[in-house]
Amino acid sequence: MTVKTNMLTAAKVRAINEPGRYADGGTLYLLVAPGGSKSWVQRLTINGRRRDIGLGSCQLITLADARRKALENRLLVFNGGDPTAEKRKANIPTFQEAALKVHADLLPNWKNKAHGKQWIRTLETYAFPKLGSLPTDRVTPADVLGCILPIWNTKAETAKRVRQRIRQVMGWAVAHGYAPVNTAGEAIDGALPKIRRKVEHHRALPYSEVAEALAVADSSRASDAVKLAFRFLVLTAARTTEVRLAAWTEIDFERRLWTIPAERMKAAKDHRQPWSDAALAVLNEAKRLENRSGLIFPSPQSGKELSNMAITKLLRDTGLAERATTHGFRASFRTWADEETSADYAAKELSLAHTVGNAVVQAYARGDLLAKRRRLMQQWANYLTGAAANVVELHAA
Repeated sequence: MTVKTNMLTAAKVRAINEPGRYADGGTLYLLVAPGGSKSWVQRLTINGRRRDIGLGSCQLITLADARRKALENRLLVFNGGDPTAEKRKANIPTFQEAALKVHADLLPNWKNKAHGKQWIRTLETYAFPKLGSLPTDRVTPADVLGCILPIWNTKAETAKRVRQRIRQVMGWAVAHGYAPVNTAGEAIDGALPKIRRKVEHHRALPYSEVAEALAVADSSRASDAVKLAFRFLVLTAARTTEVRLAAWTEIDFERRLWTIPAERMKAAKDHRQPWSDAALAVLNEAKRLENRSGLIFPSPQSGKELSNMAITKLLRDTGLAERATTHGFRASFRTWADEETSADYAAKELSLAHTVGNAVVQAYARGDLLAKRRRLMQQWANYLTGAAANVVELHAA
């Protein structure tokens, strides 16, 4: 577009229709777009960089108003200010608005939708009451500490998650020019007391008591779906989510394989799990529960998947939860395999769907030791079905 240097008048502004940039003198220009729209633009050098600043449409801003605003901006730059920064401030989101934006951006990348809900819920509970209405450029380290310190010693893990999520939101604000620094980052490190790390493992029964635990669960008032899901979980040493969402389409009866898809696996890749005779018996019994959901263990209430707490509730109702978690039965299996079998390390780890070795080892060891693991799972089932008479008695609540 052609730059013309004649001084403008209100009449000329109305008459000009040819696309181009028309100088009013100094730093102010009339910009006529190819479509005919007209707007005011000011060209300034700020901190050594040339910037074009839009001042608005000619339909809303008169020539006199544009000249006045241009003069204000020139004076601001002369005194060390930045009109573009001032303009950004007018659009700075509150912490809550920024958090909702970050959450929406992250949500599609989370495999576990429950984690997505929990991510925003922690901020709703611990951050929004104090930070929610503050513009992100006004969130101070003291404000962040006000959210974290009250729970730092009593709910350490929650406090760390809250801090990490506030840090993510403030990092987004810094990246978009809405905040000068991340006030949940290093700025508050020195104000947070050190917490002694206490390693807590999942509660797990001695493997000699697992058979009796199965018997206790079988005699409980839980639904058949929950009891069968729990038994299948123990016999296959699987994780709760893997079992809750297990579908008949994943079962190969001919090859006696359960192929769990990558989206349900912690390692994010398909996992083939062989099963024992006892696990096959569970599947055969579960056939009578089959419905349109295609799930092996559908909820008797909703007809869909069992709730995330269904098996945990069974453990609580029977008194088993005081000594074991659902995940703890994987530890019981692993301890039994270490102490009672000659199975090699890789077979034991792969039975738990753990990654074995570093990237180099994995590049060469590409098999999944299916035959060895099938023997190991059968040994586990044989141990459980024959050990009930030799275990310490557990009392249901």
